[in-house]
Amino acid sequence: MAEDSILRLDATAIDYLIIGLYFVFVLGIGYLAKRAVSNSLDFFLSGRSLPAWVTGLAFISANLGAIEIMGMSANGAQYGMPTVHYFWIGAIPAMLFLGVVMMPFYYGSKVRSVPEFMLRRFGRPAHLVNAISFALAQVLIAGVNLFLLATIVNVLLGWPIWVSVVAAAVIVLSYITLGGLSAAIYNEVLQFFVIVAALLPLTMVGLHKVGGWEGLVDKVTASPGGAEQLSAWPGTELSGFTSSPVLSVIGLVFGLGFVLSFGYWTTNFVEVQRAMASKNMSAARRTPIIGAFPKMFVPFIVIIPGMIAAVAVPELQQFKETGTGSVTYNDALLLLMRDLLPNGMLGLAITGLLASFMAGMAANLSSFNTVMTYDLIERYVIKDRDDDFYLRTGRWVTVGGTIVAIGTAAIAAGYSNLMDYLQQLFSFFNAPLFATFILGMFWKRMTPAAGWIGLVSGTATAVLVFVLAETGVLDLPGQGASFIGAGAAFVVDIVVSVVVSLVTRPKPDSELAGLVYSLTPKADRSEVAGEGDGGWYRKPTLLAGIALAMTIVLNIVFG
Repeated sequence: MAEDSILRLDATAIDYLIIGLYFVFVLGIGYLAKRAVSNSLDFFLSGRSLPAWVTGLAFISANLGAIEIMGMSANGAQYGMPTVHYFWIGAIPAMLFLGVVMMPFYYGSKVRSVPEFMLRRFGRPAHLVNAISFALAQVLIAGVNLFLLATIVNVLLGWPIWVSVVAAAVIVLSYITLGGLSAAIYNEVLQFFVIVAALLPLTMVGLHKVGGWEGLVDKVTASPGGAEQLSAWPGTELSGFTSSPVLSVIGLVFGLGFVLSFGYWTTNFVEVQRAMASKNMSAARRTPIIGAFPKMFVPFIVIIPGMIAAVAVPELQQFKETGTGSVTYNDALLLLMRDLLPNGMLGLAITGLLASFMAGMAANLSSFNTVMTYDLIERYVIKDRDDDFYLRTGRWVTVGGTIVAIGTAAIAAGYSNLMDYLQQLFSFFNAPLFATFILGMFWKRMTPAAGWIGLVSGTATAVLVFVLAETGVLDLPGQGASFIGAGAAFVVDIVVSVVVSLVTRPKPDSELAGLVYSLTPKADRSEVAGEGDGGWYRKPTLLAGIALAMTIVLNIVFG
């Protein structure tokens, strides 16, 4: 991280007051949510009782952690507009697919987690592989959010970074342990509005400083990377295929837009858990679709400030030109806040950053404790105990996960662009899982043995590509290694799964109803509208069509 003297924000009493009020609200929500927790289903899945607008905003806020806020602004500073692919290509189509096609299977089967769905479809070995890899991924990603949360406290208060890590962890731990998923979700709704209120003014002030949009275009065109940073396609610097625009487009559409994106949004329990907390099937299907609407506009308050920082902040300009200096791309937002915001506004902006990291970390912890308790401890370690035991276990697991995340924060500290680290993790864990899921959901012949063997083979392939890229055997700058790794993991998983399925015994059709598309009656795949769910604007397929059309327009306008 950059030196304190460069990044220190000149906060005053009014800024600290705003931050303090926010923490009072956060802990208050945790305390109030605790009163609604009477059993493990309340703690882990909010008793499946929440309305779609709440779960929809929580769905998007859970993803507005370090990955989005600092990682995407770092990408904006480094690559420019091609970063929008993480939203318009790499998120929204998959979110709509989750709502329209996959949520009926998740919600309709009444599973408590994504690994539990794997258990019913493929049996214990695939379930165990998925549960362990998911739990590992969550504590690694929680470490990223925790590290960045701590850097804000470090910059603001001057505390040593590891004191900041522990302090930040205790705050998040407090409200998750008190109120479980409900506390996380209601705080995520609050955090969504705080984040927008913090970043929108920063974007407007930043654009004013560089002379509006036209001024930003002129300055970016004259900076290293040039005019290519102003159009989303072909995104050669981002993909790593600098000599081939065609390969870059293929890499972005297949590697990011299909494998990494669908792998993340459709199988990642962090996100799916929010939809599972909905009050009925219609609300569960609408959850990711409602989230898609704010998601498509997030780039304008995250990526554009990064681009502004790269041309308006002298230290970052120097880093971009020479690759040396006391700051990195991860510092883009902090530097912009330091230079542009007056007191009061600075407190709100810092609160927005704290909110984003807490939302991200809380999402990781609330899904980690569910999978650890339901899928690993109850299933394999301590079986057949009463519900109170698993409720208490869930709270202790949250404490343990937080302690491990403090350790994994050290790994995150070693990356100058955290998106490189995150995309690498997604290529390991999410890409092969998506291949297994999609094949198993649409091909009834896929066998339990293929479920776990394909998953392990895909993950091993992604790790191999990572090792080859790190050792210089493959020359893949940017995030090319994670795109190639994800694509390779997906293909290998599919091929291995097909081959293994052809030589092993499948489950009988009677055991696959509700788990395989062709064996699930249409009535079970469509929502039963609950009371107050009858309006046209509550129809998942229509809402998804509107969101997709808007996304295509945005791609054309900024392409």
